[in-house]
Amino acid sequence: MLEGTTAEIRERKALRINPAKTCQPIGAMYAALGIHKCMPHSHGSQGCCAYHRSHLTRHHKEPIVATTSSFTEGASVFGGLANLKTALENIFTIYEPDIVSVHTTCLSEVIGDDIPMIIKKSEESGIIPEGKLVIHANTPSFVGSHVTGFSAQCAAFVDYLAESTGAKKNVINLFPGWVEPADMREIKRLAEMLGVEYIMAPDTSDVLDSALEGEYQMYPDGGTTIPQLKAMGDSMATLALGPMASTLAADKLKKKCGVENKVLELPIGIGGTDAFVNAMRIAGDVTVPRELEKERGRLVDMVSDMSQYLHRKKVAIFGDPDHVTAMVKFLVEVGMEPAIVVTGTKGKKWVAKIKEICSEVNPDVEVAAFSDIHYLHQWIKGNPVDLLMGNTYGKYVAKSEKLPFVRFGFPILDRVGHRAFPLIGYTGGMRLIEKITDAFFDKRDREDADEDIELVL
Repeated sequence: MLEGTTAEIRERKALRINPAKTCQPIGAMYAALGIHKCMPHSHGSQGCCAYHRSHLTRHHKEPIVATTSSFTEGASVFGGLANLKTALENIFTIYEPDIVSVHTTCLSEVIGDDIPMIIKKSEESGIIPEGKLVIHANTPSFVGSHVTGFSAQCAAFVDYLAESTGAKKNVINLFPGWVEPADMREIKRLAEMLGVEYIMAPDTSDVLDSALEGEYQMYPDGGTTIPQLKAMGDSMATLALGPMASTLAADKLKKKCGVENKVLELPIGIGGTDAFVNAMRIAGDVTVPRELEKERGRLVDMVSDMSQYLHRKKVAIFGDPDHVTAMVKFLVEVGMEPAIVVTGTKGKKWVAKIKEICSEVNPDVEVAAFSDIHYLHQWIKGNPVDLLMGNTYGKYVAKSEKLPFVRFGFPILDRVGHRAFPLIGYTGGMRLIEKITDAFFDKRDREDADEDIELVL
């Protein structure tokens, strides 16, 4: 375990220990899986693709389908043109997708492969069948993170596919950000409750949480369709959820097709969901239904009921910038106190944003971008906290420091509920309160003396 971690913090400029991120191609692969009948293709070595598929498979507990250019020493020297052309021919012959989404890796980026040129040559030679599509995103692993890879892939959907006919339709585009399939389903449910017509891209619901019905489907029923992606250029507005994951695609759509956009934080908790619902209400010119107001009321009631257990509890939290920002806002609104906030992705503006959110409850909050879980652990040793929140890799810190631990974000490799139950929206907020209070109560049940154990809290 991590009992050898010391409280002494030394400056590290070129070393990350247990980084709170992974590489860009994983994000690109996840986004591509949210397009109906799309085959994600990793342009690089077979090992890269195997790792990315494995990580997503372990998180979602679903078989992740993707192909690879399978670079060898020859491709590493002479380039991957031949490998990619052969791969595309095999993919369309064997797997019959409607679209192939190529994302690069470190090796193909260092070589300098010109992917658009290779796609063009493949079209000219008839390798890409008529009516089929190939798009690409540049996602080298030596810069950025899985979040920026997801962002680049979403922007590629717009670059290649979005079209404007000049006839605006009463439709709202939704870029959901990197969230779970259950969260994407919840975003759609909220839109439908409001009576808003929408196009959401990508959409991994019914793809990475599909039903087990006795027959394998390489391309499940879910996912955004190609006609929907093309139609995004005629929508009247775009709501982009998660600034780091969705802003790039929303801005490209505005520049390309003139669709105005509004960028919001992920709708986690009361304030975050309020902002999303209100933006949908204004954009769609609709009225918020009574049932949705009652959902909000149930969350407010639960927060009120549990406030005595949450008030001024110190929280250490790490993860992706969009996830952490929304979660920190939620913690503050329920009366908790973020003590240290860490992400593995670069972002000076993000640091300033977190400090502003925490300014009233803890102006001395420690905020670190482009950092790692090792630093978080060292800081906790000198500044005890009541709760740890983050992905599965935090379990070692939680065990070492005997902390209650609430899992959220990516990856979660040792639990299953994240793909089935949303954290988005008012119902997601209720689940979060349950998870947080359960963690506190379970710790008390484990550690309290026999005479202190309560039957009713």
